[in-house]
Amino acid sequence: MDSELISKKDLLQQFGISYGALYRYKRMGLIPEEWFLRRSTPTGQETFFYRSQILPRMEQILGRGASLEDLAEELHQTRQRQPQLRLVVRDRYSTHSFFVDELESVLLIDGDTQTDLLEQWKGATR
Repeated sequence: MDSELISKKDLLQQFGISYGALYRYKRMGLIPEEWFLRRSTPTGQETFFYRSQILPRMEQILGRGASLEDLAEELHQTRQRQPQLRLVVRDRYSTHSFFVDELESVLLIDGDTQTDLLEQWKGATR
């Protein structure tokens, strides 16, 4: 599996939290729905996260002295101040939504040719 991703199972083990705790964080808005990436695997469907997003957030959640409700409110206010420009990708089976400012690249690959659409888009909006 891509080294940029961490499975839900590995995340739970790494931080010593339960499945219920992870989904409580999601319900509270501490972990956005878009961060839960569902992927087909040989054993069925599993959930993954981008390490660069989820690991710092888990450290923030678990390392806080203040309440989770306070953190959820801070994150909500931060999201309200930020532009909400999103990239939405739909296929026959699912829809994935990403905040544009969190994307590192959006690649269109045709054989040996690779085009970073995000770089083209940023260049066009300058």
